[in-house]
Amino acid sequence: MKETLNRLINHEILTKEDAKKILVNMANGDYNHSQIAAFLTVYMMRSITIEELEGFRDALLELCLAVDLQEFDPIDLCGTGGDGKDTFNISTLASFVTAGAGIPVTKHGNYGVSSTCGSSNVMEFLGIKFSNDPDFLKKAIDKTGICVLHAPLFHPAMKNVAPIRKELGVKTFFNMLGPMVNPAFPKNQIVGVFNLELARMYGYLYQNTDKKFTVLHALDGYDEISLTGSTKTISNQSEGILHPEDFGVSSVMQEDIVGGDSIGASAQIFMDILQGKGTTAQNHVVCANAGIAIATVKDITPMEGFEIARESLLSGKALNALRKLQELSA
Repeated sequence: MKETLNRLINHEILTKEDAKKILVNMANGDYNHSQIAAFLTVYMMRSITIEELEGFRDALLELCLAVDLQEFDPIDLCGTGGDGKDTFNISTLASFVTAGAGIPVTKHGNYGVSSTCGSSNVMEFLGIKFSNDPDFLKKAIDKTGICVLHAPLFHPAMKNVAPIRKELGVKTFFNMLGPMVNPAFPKNQIVGVFNLELARMYGYLYQNTDKKFTVLHALDGYDEISLTGSTKTISNQSEGILHPEDFGVSSVMQEDIVGGDSIGASAQIFMDILQGKGTTAQNHVVCANAGIAIATVKDITPMEGFEIARESLLSGKALNALRKLQELSA
């Protein structure tokens, strides 16, 4: 690691193979905490290259505990986090709305590192069981339309890194990797990223896979469709800009979509929205993100996807998916 750190300090970049090897060594416990922290810090101070990102991704996918859920042809809706916006749990809510609309979801998530309440924090608070047992996960997705893949259970190799990420408390390149390393290897994916550079990298890497995907970055910084302005999209077929009008709705204010200041408060917002007590702005943002997921899978327009998502939310189908998952978790 000493040699690698010296290379990085001298502004050299790693090859894909070197990047992969370093992450494998990290997983094997070959480096101490200070070395890992220094390595992570380098990438907070300079951009990651596509080759480095690809190498890190390949290492994590090779090391993960894979689960085969291909028979369900699921989608994952996952943001990188790290946008510093502290919104409510939009992609997790959108996942339940998507599941309620009849599209199976393998939701990959983790505890919040740079935010108050990550996807796993709210799921745990609401009594969802975290498991890497394939039978439980198949039953969950079969009966409820969704299963929750809590990242630490599938990436045991990263146990050496998790406490360091928590202590640092800022986004690292692991934020960039999260959506790419879903252990179910879903063929459909919505990814929200925290900057345009990363959106382009994701687009490039995903073009070389067999995924149906849409990468999202709100131009005012959100790692999802925020409806506070326009959103850059990169998909299999095209690149474009989405505006609130494309969903038939008005733009919202940033303060309309902030999250709770605790896990309990965040869970309350989550339940309010699913139970039909969300504000118009909250409902629209959730349905816009779910709508893009639905549109990506079904090859329909964002507006058509939005209408299907709205029906799932307002009819209680999304809430029903959560209730069933809570029952299975009991």
